[in-house]
Amino acid sequence: MTPWWSQDRHADRRPMLIQRGSIKRALREWFEAQGFTEVECGALAVSPGNEAHLHAFETDLLTTVGEGRKRYLHTSPEFACKKLLAAGEKKIFDFARVYRNRERGPLHAPEFTMLEWYRANEPYEAVIADTLTILRLAVETTGIAALSYKERKCDPYAEAERLTVADAFVRHAEMDLLQTLSEAGEGDRTALAKEASHANFEIAENDSWADIFSKVLVARVEPKLGIGAPTVLYEYPRCEAALARATPHDPRVAERFELYVCGVELANGFGELTDPVEQRKRFEAEMDEKERVYGERYPLDEDFLSALAHMPPASGVALGFDRLAMLATGARTIDDVLWTPCP
Repeated sequence: MTPWWSQDRHADRRPMLIQRGSIKRALREWFEAQGFTEVECGALAVSPGNEAHLHAFETDLLTTVGEGRKRYLHTSPEFACKKLLAAGEKKIFDFARVYRNRERGPLHAPEFTMLEWYRANEPYEAVIADTLTILRLAVETTGIAALSYKERKCDPYAEAERLTVADAFVRHAEMDLLQTLSEAGEGDRTALAKEASHANFEIAENDSWADIFSKVLVARVEPKLGIGAPTVLYEYPRCEAALARATPHDPRVAERFELYVCGVELANGFGELTDPVEQRKRFEAEMDEKERVYGERYPLDEDFLSALAHMPPASGVALGFDRLAMLATGARTIDDVLWTPCP
């Protein structure tokens, strides 16, 4: 394959790279007009995040005498941003460089830009509205008529479809997800396996509730989302929302949403969990699952858990900026909108 730095290939990619910069400027101006403060979170962390299926890059932080202390490149600026909210910041955003191992493909890069923002003392409906505004602003900046990916098309100006995860499972997989959840939002593996088997999924003996949920979501639900109009998929099961608070009307589900366009996930947002005891419990459950599947676990950031006790109610979103740029410029893959793709 021709290297990305060859003059011909760079000339093909350069218009999309220039548009990427235009999108970033437009979004930065929008955030500042809304009263947000731009922050720059450091990439080195005690913990890279505590979600079972996120994989980090590990390094050693050496003292002046050469003693090594294990550190990680962050998979998201979330922990640092929430510490800033605890410190008194109210509305912040960060175009953060983040790092995720085991991720490479047309929609994935090991090093990428995460646009992350938070609103203190505001409901997650406010950040859902932000996310839809940002999508349309990106499209207005490039002037693209419609978004497309793998022959799926979406009108970014159309009114967004709002669909609960439970309704999406009924509609696209003919499965009753809620009846597989306890009152506390824990998954009943046997019940979900039965539902999935009736929907013609092959279930392995060692598949957990989360494994089965993911199989159905990826195969039957996600490809149908964001077709024709953007889709806001919301109210995830609590066991699939480790950093989100439960909804007031149903403790089985959480204030988590994702935005889909052309079957592509663009953003993941929460009404943030601020209970350090509950957060510790969820992180430990996630790390137990990580150890079961991958044979490793990441440490907890005790400083983050301490900060949660001082953090105000808040809502936040992590948006894959490179994916947004890719769709808004009509690029074929994420590498086409990365100035220097990963070797």
